Amino acid sequence: MSSRINDEEDADTVVGGSSYPVKHKGLKKSDRIDESYDSYSTGTQPRKLERVSLHDFSKTADYALEERPFVVPIAKDGIIAALERIDRQLRDSGRTGLLSNKIPVSWTGREVSPGFLGLINHGGLPKILTKPGRYPGFPLRNWWARQWCGTKGLSDTAIQFQGLTVVQVSQNQAAVISDPQNRIFVVKNSGFVAYAIDGTYDVLAIVDQTHLSTSVKDAVTGAILGSIAEIKMRSHIASGKEQEYVVALFLNIPANNCAILQRGDDLELLPAGQHYITNPNVTLRGLFTLGENQLEMPTKDIFTRDQVPVGLRIYLKWQLMEPLKLTTHGYNTPYDALRDKTQSILTQIVAHLDYSTMVKQRSLGPDNLEDGTDPSSAFLDALRTRAMDEMHEAALEYGIILKDLAVIDRQFKGEIASTMDKLTTRALQAQVEAANVDRENSNKVKQEEGALAVARIKAQSRNAQADSEAYSVIAAAKAQAERTKIEALAEAEAIRLTAEADAQAVSIRAAADAKVTDQFARGMEMRRVEVTRVQAFGNKTVFVPTDGTGVQMGNAMAVGMAAGMANGHEA
Repeated sequence: MSSRINDEEDADTVVGGSSYPVKHKGLKKSDRIDESYDSYSTGTQPRKLERVSLHDFSKTADYALEERPFVVPIAKDGIIAALERIDRQLRDSGRTGLLSNKIPVSWTGREVSPGFLGLINHGGLPKILTKPGRYPGFPLRNWWARQWCGTKGLSDTAIQFQGLTVVQVSQNQAAVISDPQNRIFVVKNSGFVAYAIDGTYDVLAIVDQTHLSTSVKDAVTGAILGSIAEIKMRSHIASGKEQEYVVALFLNIPANNCAILQRGDDLELLPAGQHYITNPNVTLRGLFTLGENQLEMPTKDIFTRDQVPVGLRIYLKWQLMEPLKLTTHGYNTPYDALRDKTQSILTQIVAHLDYSTMVKQRSLGPDNLEDGTDPSSAFLDALRTRAMDEMHEAALEYGIILKDLAVIDRQFKGEIASTMDKLTTRALQAQVEAANVDRENSNKVKQEEGALAVARIKAQSRNAQADSEAYSVIAAAKAQAERTKIEALAEAEAIRLTAEADAQAVSIRAAADAKVTDQFARGMEMRRVEVTRVQAFGNKTVFVPTDGTGVQMGNAMAVGMAAGMANGHEA
């Protein structure tokens, strides 16, 4: 909100918002509030900042614009009550009232709905209808020199009609107002009703404080620093042309960011939050982030001790802690401050290194020295340590903490560097070729080892298969032998049983025959045996007795038969 504006004192509104760190002139003692302490995360003691009273319509009944004639803040009773107060002020001063005396009806005429105001142009003066209903166009005397101009909502943010200005903004809005003397003030989270007798109260803009039009980015890191919006006023100059002037600047600064304001030679810090500037003597120096930042940047060409130019690419990581120190030294970004000092320190280091040393070392850290046998190693180590310490101290002078500095790449230039690069390239090619040969040999060895392993596995498989087949043959032979043995035993047992059965049958028959005592029966049995014997050997068989008196006869017959058979073979 704006500060109090007086006709006796030159009081300009400078900054409004959550905090007000810029010193002010021309403010009444009553406009100041107790001093408070604002601080931000810098690692230092909090700075004592002077706060200025930001009188808005919602904070106090003694609103700054109440001291002006016919200006009334909109209180809790709303806009109609504010219009009634202005109407009373106008009538008490002998002027024409603001509110119309017309009585609404319900059957015909111009309609004013609940929540709306009816506007009437009465000979160039505003007349306001606040009661809902219909307003007929007769009798004619009620509309003589009057013109119906429509309706406006009671909740509209801004209403301007025939010198009457109504402004009411929500929590997230801010209205930029120009008074009849072209002085600028800002209304936040409240509103007012004003009737200008001389000049007008112009609403220049309604600003959404959390969605400002222009985003501000760090040109180096690309980080979002905040957003701003410039409010311009169009004015007529002597030539009759119109020209725009910036009358207010709104800022939305995210958390962990800040802004630097400048007034003459004084610099002040504005913390995160929503702010605005209306004093032309105060300008925005810049927006800064207080978080960590990192960047890769190239350096200018640096000459080694043997005059070989080299270009470095370095990595920086830093955090801005005290923006006021940075801007006091004339730098607009931390990068600008670190770039020059980094170039100077790297020049000192590289100027004491040979090309060969630079080729062997890709980093400038003291932990990357070869083995310490180089007589200049101790000197270079001390130089690096001193240079890094100087870099850190220099960054602290600018309010910056340097967290990391490393050389990530270097590029040699010039004829010597070109020649050395060629030699280095050849050496690298030779190394690559040797590595390729070693890799091919290794691949071949691995292939042979793989083939040998495959053959070994196959042989083991064949051995296992042969063992399996041999085991199968042995098992089959054992099974066959066992089977034969079992069959032989079974057959022998069967023969034995058969013989026993036959013997037992013969014995039984012999016993039965022995029991036969009848001669006739014996004779019949003998004949039956003879018949059975003839049937078995044929009817041409001659049976020769082998015992008793028939033995000689049988032998003679056998000899004769044998002789006859021998003669037959000879013939």
